[in-house]
Amino acid sequence: MRKALIVGIDHYEHMTSLSGCVNDARAVRDVLARNADGTTNFVTPRLVTGTDTSAVVTKRDLKDAVRELFSGNSDIALLYFAGHGHIEDTGGYLCTGDSQGGDDGLSFSDLMALANASKATNKVIVLDSCYSGAAGTQAGSVSVAQIQEGMTILTASTAEQYAMEVPDGGAGIFTSLLVDALRGAAANLVGDVTPGSVYAHIDQSLGIWGQRPVFKTNVKRFVSLRKAVAPLPLADLQALATHFPTADYHFALDPAYEPERSPEQLSNPDIPPPDLSKTEVFAVLQRYVKVNLVQPVGAPHMRHAAMQSKGCQLTILGKHYRKLVADELI
Repeated sequence: MRKALIVGIDHYEHMTSLSGCVNDARAVRDVLARNADGTTNFVTPRLVTGTDTSAVVTKRDLKDAVRELFSGNSDIALLYFAGHGHIEDTGGYLCTGDSQGGDDGLSFSDLMALANASKATNKVIVLDSCYSGAAGTQAGSVSVAQIQEGMTILTASTAEQYAMEVPDGGAGIFTSLLVDALRGAAANLVGDVTPGSVYAHIDQSLGIWGQRPVFKTNVKRFVSLRKAVAPLPLADLQALATHFPTADYHFALDPAYEPERSPEQLSNPDIPPPDLSKTEVFAVLQRYVKVNLVQPVGAPHMRHAAMQSKGCQLTILGKHYRKLVADELI
């Protein structure tokens, strides 16, 4: 079972209200609910939102919902929170709609206690709030972690930073990148989006901003958060070990692989015409190049490598995926 609790709080009774957290929560809920092919991903992600005076998310509401999320056995239990955060010398807090000063919200220590006690195989906590980078660290000691095996924490900012919104408002920068990653921007070659690839996408995308995401994990292997559209057809990927029988194989090319000809090349009797069987293979090789599995040898582009009778070879990434295919792991 894959469980998710998605929380977005805009309305605060005693603190400055926000404007984009509920929208962010709904966007995360929508993208997590189903994989790109329409199959169910997280089973009916629970959405908790604080929108106005008629829908105030209290500390009791949040704590009970978090406790329920991390109860029982599940393959993955994922918490997403967007709202105010608070930090002081006694630790950090997720501020709820009834918070008066911040330190009366759900403490990071309580959150980690509930998560670490969970029997879920994978616990994933994603926080889009100010100072959220303090989560998973013992109060008063940034060097002492509270992350047990199976835990991953991804936060919008460090323990000292605010979480920023996009310039036109209505959404957080971090969550906008998170949703983009889940939709496929962070997918690997079989379409899996993992916490690690999500962090890498957000970290690279935030290069121009002062805000820095934080990633903490204690896992043996990453779980897939969502199945996106793979950037390469599965049949092509599975053919990698056929086209390259060894990791260091040099795939020899000749002009018959290239389907296009200039007028001068058409009139040159020394250049053979395209061979359909070869051009079909060449199209696959070019798709490999686009995802950095293959590179031309001795030429800047694959077309030049073919017309100059040179070749191509696997990249380091290509060798990795070729081994996975050869070992029947893909």
